[in-house]
Amino acid sequence: MNKKEIQIRDPFVLPVHEEDRYYLYGSTDVNIWGPGTGFDAYVSKDLEDWDGPYPVFRPEADFYSDTNFWAPEVYSLHDKFYMFATFRRRDNRRLGTSVLSASGPLGPFVPHSRGPVTPEAWSSLDGSLFTDAEGQPWMIFCHEWQQIGDGEVCAVRLSSDLSEAAGDPITLFRASEAPWTTPYESPRYQDTANYVTDGPFLFRGESDDLYMLWASFIDNCYALGVARSATGSIFGPWIHQPEALYRNDGGHGMVFRTFDGPLVLTIHAPNRTPDERPLFLRIGETAGRIMVEE
Repeated sequence: MNKKEIQIRDPFVLPVHEEDRYYLYGSTDVNIWGPGTGFDAYVSKDLEDWDGPYPVFRPEADFYSDTNFWAPEVYSLHDKFYMFATFRRRDNRRLGTSVLSASGPLGPFVPHSRGPVTPEAWSSLDGSLFTDAEGQPWMIFCHEWQQIGDGEVCAVRLSSDLSEAAGDPITLFRASEAPWTTPYESPRYQDTANYVTDGPFLFRGESDDLYMLWASFIDNCYALGVARSATGSIFGPWIHQPEALYRNDGGHGMVFRTFDGPLVLTIHAPNRTPDERPLFLRIGETAGRIMVEE
């Protein structure tokens, strides 16, 4: 099917060089705001036409979540494939990111961690894997604005097998610190000025600078921003580009390198169900800034 026919949020692309194929994952339940069914994947050679959907995760009856299956990201490591995905817990109804694993990119993925690796008392989402220069794995994730008002992007060190946290989380920045974000006006949360953090993803530019994509809102319209680490490490400090990278009701992005070389950004747009579709955009880097190329 053509990419314009795929309903998906939070798209994530895994290029598999040995096969010369791209694997597309994302939040694929028809109504991701309700009961969780699982995750599907699509496969393509050109990012335009895709085979699928292929079911890659379906929970067992005793799985710890039955609602809000969000934002799967899949990585190839140690001859296995690891999925980082967000679920709403049955026991305390808070969101958390767990790790699943499989022997191949189409699964079936099964639980690898014992429930979420994010703090149990936190409502956390959109965990993303990053390996630092020393080979240490980290998970970058969001501490949800609905719990704390001013959403945070945080990092937690992981064990070498990715099965659990290996330290306490640290806060990298808060949503209100970026110059391009505006308060999110929600009828359910009116007592404070709310700022959203969503979908963090780290990547290195052609200069080897370390950048982070993350999403928020401008005048209640979904948008995607970029920050650059001044030190080249996850600890920052993180310098936010003054303007959003994409502000036309799209976001939750990631960056991958195509088989012919260029860096490509994928996001979902628009940010309304059931109209979400994957969008693929070439990006460039100039003087420490990331831009969408025309």
